[in-house]
Amino acid sequence: MFKKEQILRGKTCFEITKGDIVKQNDMDAIVNAANAFLRIGGGVAGVIHKAAGPDLENEAMKKGPIKPGEAVITKAYNLPNKHVIHVLGPVYDRDIPHDQLLAKCYINALKLCEEYNLKSIAFPAVSTGVFGYPVEEAAPVAVQTIYKEMQNLKSLKRIRLVIWSDKDYDEHVKALKKL
Repeated sequence: MFKKEQILRGKTCFEITKGDIVKQNDMDAIVNAANAFLRIGGGVAGVIHKAAGPDLENEAMKKGPIKPGEAVITKAYNLPNKHVIHVLGPVYDRDIPHDQLLAKCYINALKLCEEYNLKSIAFPAVSTGVFGYPVEEAAPVAVQTIYKEMQNLKSLKRIRLVIWSDKDYDEHVKALKKL
C-alpha cells in the first residue's frame, strides 16, 4: 500500500513516504546514513553502496572520516540519482547533544543541495537503525529541522523522507501533523 503525506512551504514541497531509499528515481540526490569512514556497512549504508556499486565507496572514502552532523557529497554511480549525500548521524546517548547533531545532518545535507543547485533530495530516517536513536525522538527532530530550513532554500523544490517501516512512517507523520 502506497502511503504519502505532504505539506508546502513557499515553493518547496516536503513529503513523507513509505518506501526504499534506493528507488527514488525522481530525486536529484539521496542521503546515505553513513559511518564515519564512508565505507560500505550495514543498514541504509549497505543498501545504498550495494545499489551504487564499488565506485561509490572509492570516491566516498577519500572524503572521510567525517564527524557526527557532517555531510559530504559524491556522485551516485549506478543509482538513478545524480548524487549521494553522506551524513554521519549521532549514536544515541554517545554523541551528545544527539538532537543537535541529528539536526545538523539534515541542515548540512540541505546546504549541500543548495550549493550544488539540486532541486530534490530524499532522506532516510537518519540514526534510527543501528545507531539506536529512538524513532519517537528522532522523527520530530527531522521533521521540525527540515520544515524550519525550508524558509532558507532557493534551489530545492522537493524534500522527501523515505521511511521503511509502518511504525516509523507513523511516527514521522505524527511529527509532521504537529507542525
